[in-house]
Amino acid sequence: MKFILRILFILLTLLFSACSVKNYDYFGKNLDKKKVITKVSDKEYKEDQMFQWKISKGDRIEIQAFNQSANGLNGQLTQLLSNAGQKNFTTRYGDEGILIPSSGYVELPLIGAVKLTGLTEDEASKLLIQKYKRYLKHPYVLVKILNQKLFVVGEVKNPGVVLVTNGTMNLFEALAKTGDLTDYADRTDIKIIRGDMRNPEIREVNLNDMKSLRFASLILRPNDIVYVTPRASKASSVGFTEEMPMWELVGKILAPFYQSAVIYKVFE
Repeated sequence: MKFILRILFILLTLLFSACSVKNYDYFGKNLDKKKVITKVSDKEYKEDQMFQWKISKGDRIEIQAFNQSANGLNGQLTQLLSNAGQKNFTTRYGDEGILIPSSGYVELPLIGAVKLTGLTEDEASKLLIQKYKRYLKHPYVLVKILNQKLFVVGEVKNPGVVLVTNGTMNLFEALAKTGDLTDYADRTDIKIIRGDMRNPEIREVNLNDMKSLRFASLILRPNDIVYVTPRASKASSVGFTEEMPMWELVGKILAPFYQSAVIYKVFE
């Protein structure tokens, strides 16, 4: 029996030395809790509600321009503007529309180079209408930003990129689009990361506390990162599942020795 215990001790030592505790938290212990925002002021909440994304370099925009008449719309310029003159255009995410270069200027038919960076969709539309009035009697222009998106990572069923079609999106809508939370999700600690990654603003939302939700802002902006943190039990749970084959192997190795010990004890 002592021999079996020695073998068991050696096997367990090898098993635990081979295993390492995994950390599933993106930030771990490096996050300064004092800088995490749990309550949003009324002013900030109103700013979130009124927020409109401004065109910036790297954005892709769609421009539709029309020359209106008393009988309706005619002289449509959409083909030239949206598709850069191509007769056949395949819509693909990331490849459609006009890319805003680092200069902020785009070349458009009739009016030439126009700077659109720093303008909202509505402001850009009004600017282009004024530009086209030099050439068209009744121009009508629509500008739409095509690549507004945010990112949902962590303990959701389908993490990834979520397209924002209405300028902003609330947290519940973003979570719904990624298949909702997993069983390992910590519903008391959902982080919204915004701004420059060297000095980001980090907000924390507790979905289990209705009182705290009243003081939080659930409105997301394009380029926000929603991070659903895992519960502390995930590491041990996943680790146990991963180590199960090793435990089964230990059992198979020890089984013959245990059976021999039992038989020896019987006939002793």
